[in-house]
Amino acid sequence: MSTLATNSSLLLDKPACEPGVGALILRPDAPTLIDGVRIQPFPLWPDDRGYFLEVIRGGQGLAADFPLDTLQVSAACNYPGIIKAFHYHLEQTDFWVPSRGMLQIALVDMRVGSPTFGAKNTLYAGELRPWQILIPPGVAHGYKVVSRDPSMLVYVTNRTYNPKDEGRIPYNDPLLAYDWETQHK
Repeated sequence: MSTLATNSSLLLDKPACEPGVGALILRPDAPTLIDGVRIQPFPLWPDDRGYFLEVIRGGQGLAADFPLDTLQVSAACNYPGIIKAFHYHLEQTDFWVPSRGMLQIALVDMRVGSPTFGAKNTLYAGELRPWQILIPPGVAHGYKVVSRDPSMLVYVTNRTYNPKDEGRIPYNDPLLAYDWETQHK
């Protein structure tokens, strides 16, 4: 095993995965969900003017433990068909809220010793499936915009941005073998 990254409590390695998209996650309590990843539906309040959604409340929900002094809220507008993948963190936890459009979200567990090391998950989240997703350190993550219009991903992190905490892997890495092609089944 060649260690990809490490800190005092986390050892990461790039697993050799079976080609494909891994386990398709269709509900927040799916038994094949990567250990430590958490999903929670969020309410949308639509009316004739658009919709309202609440992203986060301090001390509540999936990000309840995020310290307010290092919490960071960001947003990414993404054009249809783009792929942003993969990256991972040694210490940072991400809390994703796809608030517009639809995303195909890919997750890969790179934590050596994790009960789900090497597992791949695919989630479809956004306007048609309003889910909040908590992604722990050591889980590589990325997404493809699968809607016809741009998407908006609002994300909250428990730490302010630190480039030394982030690692990157190409979206088409042969070891992860993630299939980004539309399946047309």
